[in-house]
Amino acid sequence: MNMLSAFTARPLVELKPRDRSRIESVLAYGDRVLVGLNNGCLRIYRVKEPTTTNTSEGDDGSGEGSNTDGGDGDTTIRNANGGATTTTTTNGNNTVTNGTNGGGASKTELLREVEKFSRYKIEQLALIKEAKILVSLAGGYVSLHDLGTYALQEQLAKTKGASTFAVTSNIVNDPETGVPAIVSRLAVAVKRKILVWVWRDMEMEVERGVMEMTLVSGIKTLTWVSGTRLVAGLGSGFVIVDIEGEGTIVDLSGPAGIGGLGGQESTGRLAGVGVASMSYIGIGGAAPKPLASRLKEGQVLLAKDINTHFIDVQGNSLGRRQIPWSHAPADIGYSYPFLLALHDSSKGVLEVRNPETLSLLQSIPLPSASIMHIPQPTISLAHAGKGFLVSSDRIIWRMEALSYDTQIDSLVEKGYLDEAISLASMLEDALLRDKQGRLRQIKLEKAEGLFKMRKYCDSMDLFTEISAPPETIIRLYPKIIAGELSSIVEEPEESEDGTTDSQSKTPENYTDGSTTEETPVPKTLSHAPSVMSLLRTRTDDGSDAGSIRAKVIEDAKHDKALEGNDLKLAVRELQRYLADVRRRFQRFLNPDGSLKVIDPTTDGANDALTDSVMKLLSIDGDDYDLGEKLREKARLVDTTLFRAYMYAIPALAGSLFRIANFCDPDVVMEKLEETGRHNDLIDFLYGKKLHRQALDLLQKFGKADDEEETAPQLHGPKRTVGYLQNLSPDHIDLILEFAEWPVREHPEMGMEVFLADTENAETLPRDRVLDFLEDIDVNLAVRYLEHIIGELNDMAPDLHQKLLTLYLDRLKKHQTKEWEFSSEGDHVEWQNKFLNMLKSSSQYSPAKILDRLDRDDPEFFEARAIVFSKMGQHKQALEIYVFKLEDYTKAEEYCNQLHKMEDTAAADGMASRCVALLAYEENKPSIYLTLLSLYLSPPHDYKPRYGPALEVLAKHGSRLPPNSALDLIPESLPVKELDFYFKGRMRAANSILNESRIVANLQKAENIKTQAQLLVGEGTDARSTRSRHVTITEERVCGICHKRIGGSVINVFPE
Repeated sequence: MNMLSAFTARPLVELKPRDRSRIESVLAYGDRVLVGLNNGCLRIYRVKEPTTTNTSEGDDGSGEGSNTDGGDGDTTIRNANGGATTTTTTNGNNTVTNGTNGGGASKTELLREVEKFSRYKIEQLALIKEAKILVSLAGGYVSLHDLGTYALQEQLAKTKGASTFAVTSNIVNDPETGVPAIVSRLAVAVKRKILVWVWRDMEMEVERGVMEMTLVSGIKTLTWVSGTRLVAGLGSGFVIVDIEGEGTIVDLSGPAGIGGLGGQESTGRLAGVGVASMSYIGIGGAAPKPLASRLKEGQVLLAKDINTHFIDVQGNSLGRRQIPWSHAPADIGYSYPFLLALHDSSKGVLEVRNPETLSLLQSIPLPSASIMHIPQPTISLAHAGKGFLVSSDRIIWRMEALSYDTQIDSLVEKGYLDEAISLASMLEDALLRDKQGRLRQIKLEKAEGLFKMRKYCDSMDLFTEISAPPETIIRLYPKIIAGELSSIVEEPEESEDGTTDSQSKTPENYTDGSTTEETPVPKTLSHAPSVMSLLRTRTDDGSDAGSIRAKVIEDAKHDKALEGNDLKLAVRELQRYLADVRRRFQRFLNPDGSLKVIDPTTDGANDALTDSVMKLLSIDGDDYDLGEKLREKARLVDTTLFRAYMYAIPALAGSLFRIANFCDPDVVMEKLEETGRHNDLIDFLYGKKLHRQALDLLQKFGKADDEEETAPQLHGPKRTVGYLQNLSPDHIDLILEFAEWPVREHPEMGMEVFLADTENAETLPRDRVLDFLEDIDVNLAVRYLEHIIGELNDMAPDLHQKLLTLYLDRLKKHQTKEWEFSSEGDHVEWQNKFLNMLKSSSQYSPAKILDRLDRDDPEFFEARAIVFSKMGQHKQALEIYVFKLEDYTKAEEYCNQLHKMEDTAAADGMASRCVALLAYEENKPSIYLTLLSLYLSPPHDYKPRYGPALEVLAKHGSRLPPNSALDLIPESLPVKELDFYFKGRMRAANSILNESRIVANLQKAENIKTQAQLLVGEGTDARSTRSRHVTITEERVCGICHKRIGGSVINVFPE
């Protein structure tokens, strides 16, 4: 049974029964058919196309046998199926009528018969159309005839002994002018020589002469494979000749019988068997001649005996397997897009094969056929394959091709999907209706078939290649994976006898090779039609019933429900497919479901990706909501991927939730609750921003008295704290609501929600957090304030004031024993924190703090001093240090700090220091003078303190105004006690003077050095170039243009 009815054989010309001549050669062009006979006559026929054509798809298009039933001129040809007959009748006007019963009629009219065309049989005919030349081979000579009159123009004397010739015509651009011209070449084989004549447009290139090349042995066949290359078949093998490359000859190597092993697959069928061992024709029989045919662009087929070899036009092997021929072909050819082989001239069979898969598509019986004529495609492959001629010695058939759409439909209907894909891929887009769409549909059907055959990896690869819509693949799975989208009907429970409804439908329902209406034969997928075609042979009892039974049994096996290991394997492949679809969707979809803005500059690079996404979405037109479609498909893909993970690899489900996803929350929550995967459920709820549900679940498990067996990792506050840390400040209400129980039960861990080194914790509303913590525990509020002020450097006055207030309140509660510290160390620590905060911060209100400090409480004396200092009341601060605290060291340190602050504010430099030394005397009082006055002239009720006063004079005498300081010294104080004061003043003055002199001399030296560099040119830096000079005289000329410079503005180059 044929896979395909690609061609239908229609008898075109048939010789009369009384005509003793035989057909030797055929040539067709336009509506003309030229027939060369063995008696040297040339007959010219005109073909009139039929008005209607009736072609059955099931017709083999073949004729077998020739029976003479009528009188003279009547011949009846029956087809191989014994169906409609074709009758050829010759009327009195020499018109041959070919009719098919029930169809239209086509007429072949004999226009002319040239009896004296040649004295010998016409072995070969060819055409050089542009030059209007008919080429013939007869009697060992090649002759040129006028195409209009068929008169002999020239017999090429050099071709004496010619065995074959080949003609090619090609459009060639002139290398000098670029003007295109039609160049035709005639190659003639004369024993071991190849002679080549060239025509450019209509004229033979006489001046170029005849090109001659000599090969190693006699030439059997010639075949043009390009405009300048031809393959010559020799007795020992094949060679390829480049006529433009100075006659370069390359030996072609291949399988046994073609020239040895050439890297092409030759194992298996009759491997290593050459011509000598396979030529079993018998004594006196001729060995099969070497054959060659040009296939599609760049490919050539060589054949010798049953061995074949595929090469390119350069002679390189393509590494393809051999064609499984059982007999040597008589002729081979290529009619777009099929490979043709004419076999067994005693019976006559034309094989039609797919040149890609090498599968046998059709065998057409043609009685005694030995000649095949395929016109050369001169414009495009789209114009080829419209029909060719096959001839025996009595009949010429025209092979009429079915439409390509019908051919592909036939292959799909019979289940030969690989062949349909291959054929559709080979055809040009213009030859098929919606080629890409049909090709995609066939691949989709093939992928579904592969899936049913349990070839999940191959199936998913094909689904991915064609960007099949996700729902198409998902519905192939049971409900546990596909949900309600599943197309699989759940099998009913087994009955007591162990049978089910599906099992009751056994192949016994099919009898006599036919099927009942209730049980139609399902269409199966063929992955190796070429092999199956060889195995499908008719046996005595080989009715279709056997094959149908095999199909049903096979389909019953394939229709078995997915379960167990099969389902797991299928699900893992589905995961790979869905992951690829997710990747493509992410190119257009943001994590929040909104469409991405595509950069127009990159649209060109993403055309393929965009097209694949549109196919995934099943979108054809422009009237659609792309965003809605994308979200819908993304939801389906992610939900199905979740189900697949939960079935095959539950541990990977969590990884899906930790990234942006579009899973259906109801499906996920139900499944995770059912399986007890609460940790994954928390991750999913977080990703879906269902925070309240997640926190309720965390609180439930976290506050439980005993750890749940299903969620031990959720026990305690740790998971809740981690969840709250990942919430943004927008969820402050939720954070404070669910942070309460961790903070109360585990303060150290709970405070990490607010103290963690994360952006979320640092950007929380601080006033709300502070109020929340203060209601729970003041210590926690203090800790939070210390963190945001000390670590985050928050300069908000309210927060600084709040922290000082909390410090002060805590210290006062300790005094009143309302809330005592657990140890004296804690008390001292809080005091130090309070004082340090008063010193370091400048963002609080000193007046408000001062009002709350008891002036008679010794615990707050130092605090009051610090506050007075912040208010600029330094004398009051020093009075506290000197008279209430009586800490003279702290008083001096206070003055030192204040003095440093004033020095920092003042300008640096020796001049300012000198001015400052004198300024104290007249204008600006010193803090040290204030301290000295408190020591020597204390307020009432306090005695003078001469010891500390003398230390101030000794240490800081130079910083005191001389007049004011001496006025404070009482007259009762001996002068010798002031000796160190005066010496210190003089040393300080001398030190300043000497320092100013040194600085002045250093500046002078630097000035001299700088002037020397500028004036004398010493040094290597750029400033030294100022010392260079050029003398311009009246005779000085430019070194470049050689013109006199004179008074022109000039520029001197460094070189």
